[in-house]
Amino acid sequence: MNHRDYIDFLNMIEKLKCNTRHSWTSSGRQESVAEHSWRLAVMAMLCADEYPTLDINKVIKMCLVHDFGEAITGDIPAFLKNEADEENEEVAIRSLISFLPTTTKEELFVLFEEMKAMDTDEAKLYKSLDNMEALIAHNEADISTWIPREYEENLTYGQKNAEWSEWTKELRKVIRQDSMDKINGVGE
Repeated sequence: MNHRDYIDFLNMIEKLKCNTRHSWTSSGRQESVAEHSWRLAVMAMLCADEYPTLDINKVIKMCLVHDFGEAITGDIPAFLKNEADEENEEVAIRSLISFLPTTTKEELFVLFEEMKAMDTDEAKLYKSLDNMEALIAHNEADISTWIPREYEENLTYGQKNAEWSEWTKELRKVIRQDSMDKINGVGE
């Protein structure tokens, strides 16, 4: 990849630092899409020992690129996202990736297809952690930032995706307890 194309691509995905998510940080500002993806990748890295047979580098790549399309579309909270939004995000992803060199482009197209199919353990781990990162972020934020539906969402969201492994199932239980404690004002 030549230097100009490299910088141009970085300029395109820089919008992930600017586009905010529905989640708020513990300091009281809206979280960026890039911050979510970064912490999601850290989560994958930190649980590598729990999954010695998985390709954790692939999972980390999934975590880093999963929201590339949001550089164009912006973030739409999961509870509002519909099929048309999913299609728009996929078109945005394909558009962005088309600027990359052939080898990288092909690798990312395959990676996105794997993530979409959810047939591999790597894709299942990425998706489960993606759901749980959002919940952890909500639990870190002041409860005044929660909208009414989030009281239930934080107790149920991502449960199905966490069921694929004992480790993620247990992590989801701990996060759920943190949500219940927050809702009930425990520790304040």
